[in-house]
Amino acid sequence: MFIPKDTGSDLTWLQCDAPCTKCTPAPHSLYKPNRNLIMCQDPICTSLHADSQHCQSPNDQCDYEVGYADSGSSLGVLVKDSFPLKFTNGSNAAPQLAFGCGYNQEVVDSAHLPYTDGVLGLGNGKSSILSQLRSLGLTRNVIGHCLSGQGGFLFFGDDFLPKSGIVWLPVSTQSKYYTLGTADLQFGGQTTNAKGLSIIFDSGSTYTYFSSQAYKTVVSLVKGNLNNQLKDAAEDKSLPVCWKGAKPFKSVQDAAKYFKPLALTFTKAKTAQFPLRPESYLIVTEHGNVCLGILNGDEVGLGNMNVIGDISLLDKVVIYDNERQQIGWAAANCNRLLNTDGGSGNGYFLPGVGGVFDQLCPAKFDFWRTQSNY
Repeated sequence: MFIPKDTGSDLTWLQCDAPCTKCTPAPHSLYKPNRNLIMCQDPICTSLHADSQHCQSPNDQCDYEVGYADSGSSLGVLVKDSFPLKFTNGSNAAPQLAFGCGYNQEVVDSAHLPYTDGVLGLGNGKSSILSQLRSLGLTRNVIGHCLSGQGGFLFFGDDFLPKSGIVWLPVSTQSKYYTLGTADLQFGGQTTNAKGLSIIFDSGSTYTYFSSQAYKTVVSLVKGNLNNQLKDAAEDKSLPVCWKGAKPFKSVQDAAKYFKPLALTFTKAKTAQFPLRPESYLIVTEHGNVCLGILNGDEVGLGNMNVIGDISLLDKVVIYDNERQQIGWAAANCNRLLNTDGGSGNGYFLPGVGGVFDQLCPAKFDFWRTQSNY
């Protein structure tokens, strides 16, 4: 199944024939539940619902509803099923894991319907696949991804950490999201007036979102640096800032020479810098125009939060170490597995095509992008 991975939300869900009231186009047939409902008394259910009055009886089925920043949503019921896993030490397991059986999906942008089977929630809440595996003692509470334009891979546990070059930062324990504290923005190696930005990593967001003032700063600096070398161009409303060259751009690399790098320097550790090369914030469209892949977070209700999305996470291995409460990153070639330092031997990975869950639906994991819930 083609499932977007999302470190900004917890619950994994599949489009489901329960029957399905409203489902979006998908590459595979809908998941069919088989008397495997989760009841309200299950701890996974109670972790999803702060409202203790959600269920009239402990023996009622556990319903769920998740919403996303783009106002999309999924409504359904929790179920359990086996997930066949093959670990890096050669052992196998098929634990029963909880996930959502989604029978009503809302998509706001009907012109860009998601061609996907569901969402793989990778947050640090109790309902996430990672937390469930950790509670069963099957893997360490560590997850990472390495994304590229061709796909990449996702891993659980600590077996795929690079031998060197990782920049680590403590993550806030006061938030359900992967929050790294505040950072100042640099442009072309120079400081800007965008300071004290609250930074969140979210692999479920297609684009990077800056708060209104920081966004305006970036647009102003980028346009000023171009100095009319490129002409303004109009794309669809989802990409409001675009340019065209003398001839259509074939790739981001073709356009990158006109732009300067950005970087985030973190308040907690001035030596910790998250680089944003032009390739990490630009998009080349089907029309050959180049567009800014950083958007105004105010327009999707993010307020002062600054979300680093997939576009800025490409060609980096990013590790979410929930045991040590830290996030790390390093430059990497994400089209192949990393030269690692070993690890515990109880990890496993999901490559961008195919994967260890092939026996489930069969499950074919890929890296489609969606916006995350805030």
